[in-house]
Amino acid sequence: MGNWKPVTAAALGCLVVAAIIGTALASDDAGARTRGDLEKFGSAEEIRAFLKEHAQKGWSDSGYSRIPGGVVPAAPAAGENALAPVATAVPTSSARDYSTTNVQVEGVDEADFVKNDGKYIYILSGETLAIVEAFPAKDARIVSETWIDGRPTALFLAGDRLVVFAVATEEEMTAPEGSVTPVPVWRTVTRAYVYDVGDRADPEPVRTLTFTGDYYDARMVGEYVYTLTRESPVWVRDDVALPEVRAGGAPPVRPEIYRPKTPMQNYVFYTATAFSVRKDTDTPDAEAFLLGYDTTLFASQKNLYIGYRNTGPAYSSGTATGSAGTLERTIIHRFAIERGKIDYKAMGEVPGRLLNQFSLDEHAGNLRVATTVEGWTREGSFQYNNVYVLDPAMKTIGTLEHIAPDERIYAARFVGDRLYLVTFKRVDPLFVIDLSDPEHPGILGKLKIPGYSDYLHPYDANHIIGVGKETGENAWGGVSVEGLKIALFDVSDVNNPLEVDTVVIGEAGTDSEALRDHKAFLFVKEKNLLVIPVSEIKRVENPGSKYPGSYGTTTRQVAYVYSVSPSSGFTLAGTVVHGERGSPYGWNAPDAVRRSLFMDDTLYTISARSIIMTGLHDYSRINEVLLPYREEAYPPPYPVR
Repeated sequence: MGNWKPVTAAALGCLVVAAIIGTALASDDAGARTRGDLEKFGSAEEIRAFLKEHAQKGWSDSGYSRIPGGVVPAAPAAGENALAPVATAVPTSSARDYSTTNVQVEGVDEADFVKNDGKYIYILSGETLAIVEAFPAKDARIVSETWIDGRPTALFLAGDRLVVFAVATEEEMTAPEGSVTPVPVWRTVTRAYVYDVGDRADPEPVRTLTFTGDYYDARMVGEYVYTLTRESPVWVRDDVALPEVRAGGAPPVRPEIYRPKTPMQNYVFYTATAFSVRKDTDTPDAEAFLLGYDTTLFASQKNLYIGYRNTGPAYSSGTATGSAGTLERTIIHRFAIERGKIDYKAMGEVPGRLLNQFSLDEHAGNLRVATTVEGWTREGSFQYNNVYVLDPAMKTIGTLEHIAPDERIYAARFVGDRLYLVTFKRVDPLFVIDLSDPEHPGILGKLKIPGYSDYLHPYDANHIIGVGKETGENAWGGVSVEGLKIALFDVSDVNNPLEVDTVVIGEAGTDSEALRDHKAFLFVKEKNLLVIPVSEIKRVENPGSKYPGSYGTTTRQVAYVYSVSPSSGFTLAGTVVHGERGSPYGWNAPDAVRRSLFMDDTLYTISARSIIMTGLHDYSRINEVLLPYREEAYPPPYPVR
């Protein structure tokens, strides 16, 4: 399909490759070129001409991206691994009860940098995959360290199979179209390394898959992994590099590429790929698209949804009622997923933009969507929020618009027939929205309180936990953001939701990774356990100062552990401190708590530096395992010769 002519193989080795033109966008009619808003390119020349007209900004003729990328470090010499394998790592005893990754949809796993199986913790630390024999805690130790080629990003665990995603930069000597002189081209790729970890002391590499582009996100349903990578167009003089998927022993072939018929402000290649973690020789299914940069991925057990902003003309058959004149809209494509196959089904369009993956939810075959609309008229700017319900054909069947004018969505959580929506400007309205009749969604009640929530998590059918920030009025009549806020809401009376209890941690500037990544949030109702990682700004009084009330601040990295109940609210059960000294890096400090998990009655809190094990009965420290972390300067945008 393309005109690139590689002269030498990629500098990082001869990875086996195969191209896939998957079933997702294939058609019984070979001449069919459209699916909803998607139109298939007929040739590489057509792609090149389109991108020359629409999307050649920010990339040099030499092929070097002006956007920083990753660096591929040199592989260690034989025998250079710091830790020799122990004699055996076969599981002997495991925890009866243990936590897993906090995911949005039950049965749909989300890739993270740490997983566990009740006996071992599998964690990415720097360029290393470390496997920690973590149970029982008093004997915890690292049993193996595996150097990963590239920049490890995330992993999946499926029994004795482990998938590690790593981003790297490959060099190709390429002769552009019409030229006989090869030029070097650096290109970002994502690799999926599949390991057999039956022997945890000596993980066995089974397979490597390579997808062009940076890692964006991934889901796993059963044994099948669905991965999305993205890559801004890379130009080599007048030629452009096209997406590839490599696996098995066949030469690389590029999947067919589709683009929206509606114009975009920018264009990025996205490649969606599906493969099995069990079948070592299966051919992955893959599809490639030119979409907008601001893209959201949501997956149920049966469907994959890709949504992106559209600022061009509305797509008439998918536009919701009441959207006339709206400049900002979101196009959403639905793909059926089943046993590693991606099958394109339908597209829809709604006014506004998505906040994150929690703006989307599938229920009873319908897709529910929450958006924020922003724009300008001659009278000034406007902002409000909408909720839509789309049927399996992605046609809008339910509409609720103009919620909370002059505010935007800070958090959304769909739970059964309800949507809990947090908007904010000066106060935090929590809206309870009824979706039991998908064609007629409506607001049941709302609660206005100071502060806001960035993440909402169900406690039970009638209670919701929110994590965000407290706010207050400042001396100039505006709103100031204060410490970290945890709130418990009672929504049993849907018309009159109540705030049962709140906790505010630290001073202004206190932060938590849970505000940005739900995988950092640990809640287990059956154990009455809530764990929040906190980068806490603490006030330190200065009694020696000549100025009354003088104080300074210091930072500590800590996990706060609470018991929670509707009757008593939050009760502090204990804290686990990873770092007492101040740090200029805040939540991104090496000793900042990033994740937590439990195995039976032991809490494991994880920072970049170490895993600390604490008893859940008395919160005494049991053990600490230092990880192979090392602090390094940020890498240059491309490998240095």
